[in-house]
This record gives sequence, C-alpha cells and structure tokens, in this order.
Amino acid sequence: MKAELLLIEDDAGILPALERELQDEGYGVTVEQRGDTGLDRARRQEFDVVLTDLKMPGLNGLELVRQLHEVKPRLPIILMTAYGTTETAIEATKLGAFDYVVKPFDVGELLALLGRAVASSRLSSGMVELGQASTGRSAIVGQSRAMQELYKEIGRVAATPVTVLIRGETGTGKELVARAIRQHSDRANGPFIAVNCAAVPETLLESELFGHERGSFTGAEARRIGRFEQAGGGTLFLDEIGDIPPGTQSKLLRALQEKSIQRVGGKETIPVDVRILAATNRDLESAIQARQFREDLFYRLNVVTIQVPPLSRRLEDIPELVRFFLQRFAAEFGVPSPSIQPEAVAFLQEQSWPGNIRQLENVVRQALVLARGYTISLEHIRQLLARAQPAEAGREQSLPACVAVLLGAAQRGEITDAHARLLEDAERELFTQAIHLADGNQAKAARWLGVTRVTMREKLIRFGLHPGRDKAAPAV
Repeated sequence: MKAELLLIEDDAGILPALERELQDEGYGVTVEQRGDTGLDRARRQEFDVVLTDLKMPGLNGLELVRQLHEVKPRLPIILMTAYGTTETAIEATKLGAFDYVVKPFDVGELLALLGRAVASSRLSSGMVELGQASTGRSAIVGQSRAMQELYKEIGRVAATPVTVLIRGETGTGKELVARAIRQHSDRANGPFIAVNCAAVPETLLESELFGHERGSFTGAEARRIGRFEQAGGGTLFLDEIGDIPPGTQSKLLRALQEKSIQRVGGKETIPVDVRILAATNRDLESAIQARQFREDLFYRLNVVTIQVPPLSRRLEDIPELVRFFLQRFAAEFGVPSPSIQPEAVAFLQEQSWPGNIRQLENVVRQALVLARGYTISLEHIRQLLARAQPAEAGREQSLPACVAVLLGAAQRGEITDAHARLLEDAERELFTQAIHLADGNQAKAARWLGVTRVTMREKLIRFGLHPGRDKAAPAV
C-alpha cells in the first residue's frame, strides 16, 4: 500500500526535485510550505510519515515536532536542516522527532530512513494493546502453572510464624516472594527490613545485623540500632544468606535459637521479636560439605523452603511481564501509550533468559528508550539481545578471536563500546576463575589478583559471582 508522506519545505531550490524523487519512490506526497499550515494539515489528515525543514515561516521545525508529537505520538517526524548542531539534534530527539538529517543529505540514505519510519508507523496497527497491568501480590506477575504453584506455597506459609528459605536463580524475584509472604502474614503492618548480606563488607555485617555500642570499634562514634531491632514486630529478610562469613553465622544462629541479640561491644541481652525470611541462589548443601556454611544454621533457616521458578520454566508469562514493565517504565519516561509488536513478544518468548526476570526487565527498559515512544519492533529487541552476544561468544575464544568478534559487531553497527566490553569481559573471567580456583576463599583470590578484600567482594557482587560456585547467572 502506498505510503502517504507530508513534506513541509519552503526552499524552492530543493522542493521540486525532492518531491519528484519521493513520488518516483512510490510515496503519495502532500506539500506544505509553512510550518503552521503543515501542522494543521498533519493534525487533520492521516500520514505515514512527516518530512519537515527546520527553518520555515509560520512555525519552526522544532516547535512543529513538539506540538505534533503531543497529539500524534506514533507519527514519525523526520527533521531536515542545514544547521546541524549538537544542540539541535538533541533537542529534536527529546521533543519526539523520529530522526534528523543534515543538508545536503544523500538521497539514498534519506529514502532508507523514510522506509524505516514508515515501517515503524505501520507497526502501530498491529501492536499489542497493553490494557491494565497487574499490580496484585506485591507486583508478582504471572499466571503460568509454575507461578500458580508458587502462589499456593506463599499462601501455605504466610500465616504461620515459621522461618522460610527462598531459593532460586539470580533475578527470579526472591525478594518479591518475601514481601508477598509478609503482606499476607499477621505481621503485614509491621516493618519489612531487607539486608543484602553479600553487599555489606564482612567487617561491618555483624554491626549491620545486631547494632553496636559507642566506642566498640574504631569509627563507632555513637550507638547504632541493628536490623534485628529495627525489624521488631515485623519481618527481617536476609538476602544472599549463603555469603555470610563463618563468624557472623554462629552469632546469627544464636539469635535465631534464643530470640535475642547482643550489640557489638555490648553486654546487654536484647530480646527480639522478628520473623526471619532468608534467600539464596547458592547450593548451600555443597557449601556445607565444603565447610563454608554451618549445617546447624542451614537447618534452622530451612524450616520451609520455597523454590522460585526460573523464567525459562514460565515463558508463557512473558507477555504479561512485558506489559507490566512497559507500563511501569512508560510512566517513568513519560511515554503516554507504550506498545510492542506481537512478533517482538513472540521472539522474547523464544529466548533462554539466563538472567531471568531482571534480564527481561532490563531489555524492556532499554527497548522503550530505543523506540523513543514509537512501537517497539522485533528489530529493536533483536538489536538489544545481540549486544550481549559478542562478549558471551568470545569468552571461550582466544583473545584475538574475541577482539575480532567485538570489532565485527562494532563494524556492523550492533555495538559502540567494544573497548569497554572487552575489558569488562576479561575482568569478569579473571575474577570468575580466581574465586573458583580458590574454592570460594575470597581472601586467597584477592591475594592472587593483588586486590583488596573490599574490591574482591565488590567485583563478585557486580558480576553476579558467588564463592563456591563455578559461575553464577549473569548479573543484570
């Protein structure tokens, strides 16, 4: 079907030739020579794309983009100008322009750009209508069989006072499960305190959990109330429980057994009334055999276990998850009516998702930014997923082969940060192999690499690595 194009241009030196070229390419061309009349025509008539000059009588191109994008946010607008400044390009894109070309431009490149704009415009007719996103169950989303079983498990344990160990891969939503348990418990009105045990330096974790008295160690200038006391009458969620160091493990066990704590440097025994929910993606049984995790603490935590399914076991939930994330980020980015091509959703369902929900969330966020308010297409999704593939593919290759893969991707326009990707991939592999060879001993691995313990822990967290495991699911 012939694409209808609105051309807004007042330059008599370029208008006849450009109009003829567009007609020869099969476009139905409507011409306006003023910005204000062009805006009025675009509002009244349906077009597939608008091609407009920047400097025009009546209304300049930037103002036309702003006003027209407000009323027709999915109508692609391409701006032409002889004044190609960085500020103009940024402002045009910010106001909603589909793209921007500088005169004199290559006609072939302009025609290719118009083709992409028309394709984007016509995607709107086949978009997935979002409707109302699910907001219940603490924003846990999904109606698959695996998720229905998860909801049943949450319902069974929520009303009981037992300690729950939530297990699952990185990025599956273990904290959301913990929040749902608390929401449906008799402690729903009490505090919910979450502690990421892997993110707190080992020397400070005990103080973080139990608090400290003034002067108990260098820098302790005042008494500090720990997380156990802060969670009094409510729920304490200990995330990454498998990363707690041995010394703190014994004190945590005592707190669970006696339902009381002592602040660091204090002598007073303080009773605490908290429900403990813990989470991990580590194989704690293997950690027990390697003497990295206390067996008695494991059994104290593992009264009830809930296993959160990976995204690969609930691919039928992806359309609902995409809808949920699009609506959340659309509000954040100011996109009034987010939409996505059905083929793009189907393609998302074909992926393996090693990073689980967190990875999908990241892809949807980036896709919304990449589409800039237009319909998210299959090509947008392919482009985003391809960005991570060169580095992944290069991990088992020699350094020259890895460089060749990255530079090839850069040459094809798939990535623009080959240098940063190579450095990050090399660093990830270095820390992965070091912690594996050290059998999870962070101090030993840090010594081999010539870095501090703090740096070692930061890198492990950044790369989603965990002591005692060969490789964890990629961090998102």
